[in-house]
Amino acid sequence: MADRARGASRGGNLRGGPGLRGGPRGGGPGGSLPTMDKPKREAILDLSKYVNERIRVKFTGGREVNGVLKGYDQLLNLVLDEVEEEILEPEPHRRSLGLAVLRGPTITLVSPVDGSEEIANPFLAQE
Repeated sequence: MADRARGASRGGNLRGGPGLRGGPRGGGPGGSLPTMDKPKREAILDLSKYVNERIRVKFTGGREVNGVLKGYDQLLNLVLDEVEEEILEPEPHRRSLGLAVLRGPTITLVSPVDGSEEIANPFLAQE
């Protein structure tokens, strides 16, 4: 017990270690990992070309909306204006939502509305 009290009075570490000298684990001032300049990671999806363009967004729960892309961030959170939700059940109809913020983790698909059209399924067996 006397050793603990004596070490604490000298400002030593209560665990008996070397105190805060040397920085984080690894001994050196910055740890054992070398500091290298990493190139900035580019986004996989470049949405800048779709700003102020009409896009369609599908969500994990099966919902679909389309609207004009006004903004986005690196987490794929989107801001859409003139948003319309397409509801298929019980009967197909559209619901106007206006301006909406869409959370990135729930988005499964983003596609432009202009220039996309439905095509026949090439994998469907011919009858």
